[in-house]
Amino acid sequence: MKKNTARSLVAHHVRRLRLEAGLSQEELATKCGLHRTYVSHVERERSSITIDTLEHFAEVLGVAPKDLLEPI
Repeated sequence: MKKNTARSLVAHHVRRLRLEAGLSQEELATKCGLHRTYVSHVERERSSITIDTLEHFAEVLGVAPKDLLEPI
């Protein structure tokens, strides 16, 4: 992670929580109703996400949306 931007924080937390849950990018994407490449782009900070997508990630990963923006 290069900087503490919202995008980099979300990328870090989504990847960390996905791995802790033992989910592949494809499994997370399916559970969120997204495409696997989109999850990859989010984790690599190539895509910005909407509030709705933040909520989908949080729900599937079992955290509050604010947790995906928590400073490291």
